[in-house]
Amino acid sequence: MTRFTLVALTGMAALLPPAAASAQAKRYPLESTADLRLHNVTAEPAMLQGKKGLRVTISEEALRRSQAMTPEEPNLEPLASIEGLDFANGIIEVELAGEPAPGAPEGARGFVGIAFRLQNDMKTYDAFYLRPTNGRAEDQERRNHAAQYISHPDWPWFRLRKETPSKYESYVDLMPGVWTKVKIDVRGDRARLYVHAQEQATLIANDVKTGAQGKGAVALWLDRGTVAHFRDLRVEPSSGK
Repeated sequence: MTRFTLVALTGMAALLPPAAASAQAKRYPLESTADLRLHNVTAEPAMLQGKKGLRVTISEEALRRSQAMTPEEPNLEPLASIEGLDFANGIIEVELAGEPAPGAPEGARGFVGIAFRLQNDMKTYDAFYLRPTNGRAEDQERRNHAAQYISHPDWPWFRLRKETPSKYESYVDLMPGVWTKVKIDVRGDRARLYVHAQEQATLIANDVKTGAQGKGAVALWLDRGTVAHFRDLRVEPSSGK
């Protein structure tokens, strides 16, 4: 690259509107708990399949409280949110893995995912998550529940499944304890989940419950009975158009 070209490119960058400059992607290696607000979880650096990341589990205190809850109570909310990140629309990419924790109940599936538009109350958000043990189950119905969209607190999985069967769930090939690439594309009141770098979406939500103007934090998400791993989070905000 010549000096003239470099100067020209620098000048062009200076002319970019503020919106373009603010929409640059942000990367979070997730090799430490820096920039994370932990809520009902503990997190520590860990290796999985030769890659560095964070191992996230439900905290001991939260675990004790969860023992008095039924599986259909969404009130525990194990989350690790990114500090200082306000997200409305754009792309979220991450590698994650989930598997049932030692001693987890029979219904544990290794629940792991990403919450977005999370509010300060740490209980209001949208999310896509995976059930890794469902991906290759011999029961076809379980396979059909491998990927899930939810919106807490009003739209937990069991309400969505009861009122709109199959609309917010889908099949995708998964294995527990294996790094899985996930991309979430949010545009106003529509969101798409992509898994394994596939060109076509695994799951589409055309009526995101936080609405076209929703915004909030991005968070690592897991549920009871899960050992979760996360690495290489990338968030690229956009105007949503």
